[in-house]
Amino acid sequence: CEANSCPSNPTSPNNNNTCLLSMPLKHILGSAAAAITTLLSLASHLPTTTATGVTEGGVISNLADLHYDDNGHLASHLIVYPGTGPCASLITDQVYSGIPLYDHVPVAVDGEAAAAFFGEDDVPQEGEEVDISQCPAVCVDRGVDADLVGYPMPEKYYNPDDNNTHNSFAGFIGSLSCGRVEFGFINYSPHVLSLFWVDANTGEKSYLYPLEQKEKNTRFIHTFVGHRFVAEHPETGENFLDITVEFSGVVGVMNHVNVHRNRDIRAEVKRTMQGEWRKKQMVKRTFSALGFNKGRLPNDLFGSMRAFYYNNRNPPHRLMEEWDSKGVYVNYWETDCNFIQIPWELKRRWQLRLKDVVQEWAGVEIEQTDLYGMRQYEAGARLLTHVDRINTHAVSLIVNIAQGNLTQPWTVEVYDHADRLHEVQMEPGSIVYYESAKALHGRNTPLAGGYYANLFTHYRPIGDPEWYLKENPEGTPEPLMDVGKCELVGKPNEYSSGAVKCENDAIGPHLSPSMFKAASGDDLYNWWLSVGPKFDDEL
Repeated sequence: CEANSCPSNPTSPNNNNTCLLSMPLKHILGSAAAAITTLLSLASHLPTTTATGVTEGGVISNLADLHYDDNGHLASHLIVYPGTGPCASLITDQVYSGIPLYDHVPVAVDGEAAAAFFGEDDVPQEGEEVDISQCPAVCVDRGVDADLVGYPMPEKYYNPDDNNTHNSFAGFIGSLSCGRVEFGFINYSPHVLSLFWVDANTGEKSYLYPLEQKEKNTRFIHTFVGHRFVAEHPETGENFLDITVEFSGVVGVMNHVNVHRNRDIRAEVKRTMQGEWRKKQMVKRTFSALGFNKGRLPNDLFGSMRAFYYNNRNPPHRLMEEWDSKGVYVNYWETDCNFIQIPWELKRRWQLRLKDVVQEWAGVEIEQTDLYGMRQYEAGARLLTHVDRINTHAVSLIVNIAQGNLTQPWTVEVYDHADRLHEVQMEPGSIVYYESAKALHGRNTPLAGGYYANLFTHYRPIGDPEWYLKENPEGTPEPLMDVGKCELVGKPNEYSSGAVKCENDAIGPHLSPSMFKAASGDDLYNWWLSVGPKFDDEL
């Protein structure tokens, strides 16, 4: 990667007041560590927001009293701290001293609100002698849901003992816990552009680097909330982008357009289904009785993902996914498939937390291999039945981040070890564990209205790219093959609620009401035909 080093003299006329990490995506795939950069130097003349007395003299006791937008999401970034005890004055003196706050609003809390953020016993009481390093504080991201606002991720808390970027309270506010963010730039214009950082005080532009086209050339930087960037044609000076960073995220210069070509979709799908059937049979090892299960995200992790999604949910942050050279797995020729790219440091944090969740389900020690998303499907979307990459995708998660305006559930279809079809209904915050290189999965029924946003994360046994060739180690649950006689006891459109009853209850509540069972790739193809729209050969 290429990195601009921090200036040794923060008042130098050549100092653009920020350290920038400039990484073409192709240089850092598979390397989460490449997102970790040098710490930033803060100077008093940085373009910032300072406290303006928004909460001065007032203390919030109930989380419902925070400022939410019309959709029930937090309307601004917050710096939350105790409103009682010795820490109240210590932190108030800091946040109203003129230090940079990077568009974060100071909020003092007590009562139930303080307990939600800091626990019952972690706030120093009146009469205790403390310094500010012993005071609790937390930064809360704009965009988080009202019912998740009291669950910040651990790294959002002021922690001078374990985080060397928190060596002062101002350092905490200027760190990745708070005002410092990752931001990405994707260029879909016809030109290689020049990207500049703009000094908010003087308007002077500082050249950063050329911005080449497409996702593989995405550039991520570490900067601050409130910093401004422009992208221009290097010869004509024509402006293609002018944006002030408001949150961690990504922005597109124009948008991708998938190229459509004449093709025999049915023939391609049939060949693909036969290939996927062969691939899943290459995997010997299993990890669970069925090959999948349903669960739920921890609230703090879900809150972080929801805030990121909400802040980036609309163009130019949400962009068209590049599918015109990737086969027929997503029906991009019929409906849009959108994508919100996740910054590398944030991706790393999420994946490490999710690893603990997956590892407990899989019952073996695992290592992270990939995290993909966020992908937003639109009305009419279909995802072809498939298995994932065999070397790296042993155990995985589907995370539903958001969905809306659906006229019927859009189930994820997963085949168990006996090739029985299960249809799992997900809700925002729910997860599906699955053995993704062995358990065939997809969403062949078209999405009925609305939108559906997912994230996917993948792992394998530590240091074992040939895990799939191994026999199951001792203690692995036996695959559930025979469950006796099964019958439909619910409705044909009832999912994840035990609509199919079998003699062996271990089959769980997700068996498809169709009671479909596959025996070949041709069966998968016929299922795809049966649940989708009819083809008009004249068209």
